[in-house]
Order: sequence, then C-alpha cells, then structure tokens
Amino acid sequence: MTDRLIKATTAMAVVAVAAVAALISYSHALDLVRSHGETGATARLVPFTVDGLIWAASMVILDAHRHHRPVPALARWSLAAGICATIGANLAHGAAHGPIGALVSAWPALALVGSFELLMTLTRNTPPPSPPATSEHTTARRSEPACTEVEQTPEQAMLKEYRASLNGPGRPLSQRYLADRYGIDRRKVKQIITRTEGSPPS
Repeated sequence: MTDRLIKATTAMAVVAVAAVAALISYSHALDLVRSHGETGATARLVPFTVDGLIWAASMVILDAHRHHRPVPALARWSLAAGICATIGANLAHGAAHGPIGALVSAWPALALVGSFELLMTLTRNTPPPSPPATSEHTTARRSEPACTEVEQTPEQAMLKEYRASLNGPGRPLSQRYLADRYGIDRRKVKQIITRTEGSPPS
C-alpha cells in the first residue's frame, strides 16, 4: 500500500509540474515564433510540434523498454532534438533580458522535460501485472469437461447401461430398446455388444 501511495502521489506531482511548465513554455515559444514573422494558426501550432516530438519519442522509448527491445536510434535523436529545441526557444525568448532573464525563461522548459522524463521513468519501472498462476488442480479441473464429453457419447452411454442390465435382476436390455433409446442403428448396437461381451441378448 505504501509503495502504491508513493507512486500515485509522485505521478500527481510530476503531472502537475509538467502541466504548468508546458503552459509557460508554450507561451514563450509562441511569443518567439510570432516575433520572427509567423502569425495565425501557424504561430500557434509550431510550439506543439516541439512538445509533440518529445512525447512521440518518449513513447517509443517507453514501449521499447517495456517489451525488452532495443531503443531505435531515431527515437533517441528525436528526443534530443525536441529537448534542445524547447530549451533553445525558451532561452531565446528571455535573451533580451540578459543571462539571468534567459535562464529564468528557460527554466519552465527544463522543468517540463525533467518532469516528463521522471514520469516515463516511473512508468518504465512499474512491473507488468503477473498472469494468474495455474495450478495442476485447476488444469485438471479445466480438462474435466472434455473428458466428460468423450465419456458421454451415445455408444458409450448405451454400452454402460447394457452392462448394468447384465447385473440386474431381470433380463438384459434388448438391442431394439437400446437402439431406440440412444438413436443408434441396431446393427451398430449389435456390433458394439458383440465386440464387447461376445454374447448379445436375443
């Protein structure tokens, strides 16, 4: 319970920081794009391409880790390019205010990238759910219906009832009765009884 609580609160904190940092970083990137000639929908969408590249590359890396596959080189390069682009855009936005202004402006981008990578690390380290254990008893019980189904064929049920009638107080069941009761051809009934007992009833 404690481990689950720690992971849940950590994930909530990381998501909250990432959301705030993403809004500030987007605002800085939007101002930078507009100041360099882009307007309208283009200016609003360009910052998304940077964060979208980081997201896509991180998802590919996460998928590779969880399935124990090598991480594609393109995913690593794309992640590095996206991080450099978002930090560079924020640095450029605050460069007019000197080194301190550039660092202050770049901090949301650093917080966004750091929070996002922390979330990915937390997700990568979460073990996948284990499949339910199957005991020998469970396996045997699951196989019972198939065995029961085989035992309950009309021919076997007919032969079982015939054998039981041999030990009864009355006469053994006739072939006609068995054929009508189980819907089996009378000649087949005779063959089964003859092969099994050697002396069919008249």
